[in-house]
Amino acid sequence: MTAAEKQDRPRGGNWSRRGVLSGLLGAPVLLLAACSGDGGGKPAATGTSGSAPAGGEASGSPSTSPKASVAQITVTPADGTTAASFTQPVTVTVQDGTLVSVTVTDGTGKPIAGQLSADKASWTSTAKLSSGTRYTVAASAVDGDQRPADANASFSTASPANTFVGYFTPEDGTTVGVGMPVSINFNKAITDRRAVQQAITVVADPPVEVVGHWFDSTRLDFRPQEYWAKGTKVTLRLRLKDVAGAKGVYGTQSKDVTFTVGRSQVSTADLTADTLTVRTDGKVTATYPVIGGAPDHRTWGGKLVISEKYQQTRMNSSTVGLGSEYDIPDVPHAQRLTTSGTFIHGNYWSPASQFGNDNTSHGCIALQDVQGGNDPSTDAAKFYASSMVGDVVEVINSGDRTVSPSNGLNGWNMSWSDWVAGSAV
Repeated sequence: MTAAEKQDRPRGGNWSRRGVLSGLLGAPVLLLAACSGDGGGKPAATGTSGSAPAGGEASGSPSTSPKASVAQITVTPADGTTAASFTQPVTVTVQDGTLVSVTVTDGTGKPIAGQLSADKASWTSTAKLSSGTRYTVAASAVDGDQRPADANASFSTASPANTFVGYFTPEDGTTVGVGMPVSINFNKAITDRRAVQQAITVVADPPVEVVGHWFDSTRLDFRPQEYWAKGTKVTLRLRLKDVAGAKGVYGTQSKDVTFTVGRSQVSTADLTADTLTVRTDGKVTATYPVIGGAPDHRTWGGKLVISEKYQQTRMNSSTVGLGSEYDIPDVPHAQRLTTSGTFIHGNYWSPASQFGNDNTSHGCIALQDVQGGNDPSTDAAKFYASSMVGDVVEVINSGDRTVSPSNGLNGWNMSWSDWVAGSAV
């Protein structure tokens, strides 16, 4: 060994040529100091990358490189998909290996729940996807030698071509009377009523059982067995987004609607006595003389709920199938009781002597008023001011049959057993 070679020799370790040293820095190996078996006392270098050839020096680099994992991960929908079905789950599978972790998140970073198979060869999302949403997938696996493999993908779900919405009443934040049901009218016929009803809940505080009833393929109402208790807070939860209401037709709504039940006001219109008796929180607060329906145009009987209020409105007989019998452009203090056109309203054209004595209307209930409705002291004005949407007018002794439960918000005219029978869940 020359003097120069001695200076290059590193302290505290085995020595080899420079080419061998640089190769070891590039790929870490295990170095062992040991006695050779040839009796010559020469140090030997061994490691995970292999040993030197017999009778010669070690080569300048490891003889082998770390093998890549043979595990192959597949994500469905594939990376880059722009119109994936939102009704199908995300699946992640692996060949020649087992999955270690799978994470699927939406555009807000919210994770999507899923289930790993028992053999850890596949993962399937269990939470529903949303339409028109971008998702990101990150998956990892190992092969039989515990060598890792990773996969990343992103895709977007399609937006449905055909959709439906539900128009609901009452509105969010309103205060209503004790007879107000939750009524939802769909803009398209619903064939899977169970799926749609399961996506809608109505809860009350204080709690009371609330059941839905389908009147037909486009209308679903909810109510308790009895009128709401005053002060009840009611929440309608619509979770219709991506729910299939019919083949290829999906909902779009996901929202909460909350309303409050105000004081209890239930009025009784006795059309034999021709009086309207108002009870507020169980106490009689007013009694008014009224005019009911004439013998050939009887007023519907039963429990009728105020669904709309108009300070003044036009009433035309042609719109309710009565030809040209009347057209009054300025009916004051009008409150709707049925879809078919029954109102309780102010009347300024009939003689005062008829109120409380005669039934001469075309089916409405009339209280005395003045033209223009600008006198707050009239019976019609006072009743209008005391009323709110959702209040109940119970009509008795009208001489006509009970109003159809679907004619307005009048489901209270159905027995509880019949109401429950109309539920799809």
